[in-house]
Amino acid sequence: MIKELQDFLITPDALQQLSNVEKKKHFQKIRIIRHLYLNGPNTNAEICNTFNFSLPTSMSLINQLTKEGVIIKKGRGESVGGRKPDLFTLKPGRFYVLSIHIDRFNITLAIVDNTNSTIIEDNIPSRISSEEDIVESLFTYASNLLEKSEIDAEKLLGIGISMPGLVSSKEGKNFTYFLTGSESESLQAALNNKFKKPVYILNDAKSACLAEFRFGQAKNKKDVLVISMDWGIGLGIVMGGKMHTGSSGFAGEFGHIPMVEEGELCHCGKRGCLETVASGLALVNKAKKGLAMGETSLLSSMTNDPSELSPEIIIEAANRGDQFAINILSEIGINLGKGIAILIQIFNPELIILEGKIAEAKKFITTPIQQSINTFCMIQLKEKTRIIMSKLGKNSHLLGSTAAVVNNVFKKQMELEKEVV
Repeated sequence: MIKELQDFLITPDALQQLSNVEKKKHFQKIRIIRHLYLNGPNTNAEICNTFNFSLPTSMSLINQLTKEGVIIKKGRGESVGGRKPDLFTLKPGRFYVLSIHIDRFNITLAIVDNTNSTIIEDNIPSRISSEEDIVESLFTYASNLLEKSEIDAEKLLGIGISMPGLVSSKEGKNFTYFLTGSESESLQAALNNKFKKPVYILNDAKSACLAEFRFGQAKNKKDVLVISMDWGIGLGIVMGGKMHTGSSGFAGEFGHIPMVEEGELCHCGKRGCLETVASGLALVNKAKKGLAMGETSLLSSMTNDPSELSPEIIIEAANRGDQFAINILSEIGINLGKGIAILIQIFNPELIILEGKIAEAKKFITTPIQQSINTFCMIQLKEKTRIIMSKLGKNSHLLGSTAAVVNNVFKKQMELEKEVV
């Protein structure tokens, strides 16, 4: 039985010791493991069709992986005449990913297994600051979580981190927060050295988009936009059935398109960005200003300190019928709808998925968004675009960064095939 990751993730030196037949089987198994992670339970016939294996070859590989404790049977598939075929899936707990999501005021850490089940999770209030040593902080938080989980660190495939800002996954740098281009090593390299495991960083909106692309409503779709409506505004882009990140990895900086002439100063340094009038931060700022000017609202009694206001509290007030909260959500929705109308006319997507804290407002945000789109978008384009809410829940970023780790680790394993076979 396979006991550790090293038993099915092999080094170039170890691979050289195998015969050509053994090498071929190894990479066939890797393909099956990755496929089952991304697609869930499959029948032998489905695996054959996916990889163009013969039925006996596929069944032999499945039997070997079952004997090695990597996959298990899980129910029966649909019958196409005759008995229902067995379904095969990854055995829970074969490997784990430490997934971390950083937002402006909180860090969420979770250990996720190969079935995308969250084993343990922790939330730590933490404001993004240039004074904080993020590498040491994350290592400390992660070490504590791993110790509480009692999971063997040898089963940890890697660490995936989603965060706001201009993030280049290729360079391993965040050009907005934490380590920047002036540092001696990239943020990813510093984390790699600290954790002694593969680390992958990605922008939070792209992480949410990856989760939708792999496991959500963007799966098997060609042209989709995923709009993250959190403290900031982000965009993930699927074009031609592939995620689009741009030449530098920065595609999708939707929140920093100037929308208001001589508007408020954005944290990016420009004035009047969409984020200043259509984000969670804008929502909270509007609420604070309104309360300071004497607006009557449930918000006054829902928090003792205006600095504690959050999108979640404002949405709760709206759900309780607070007209002030409903009105400022409507303002945010109208502004966001203008931006989305521009996106529809540029990308002509079949689907737009809304996710994040502000998306939890549901009709209070979607109705003004749709009204704004009706006003500012050409009818021929908007009628071809469906706008829906994400179904992945509040931890879509964790799911996306988990998928990034699994995909990259297995991709690197498959690259060995070109070198040695």
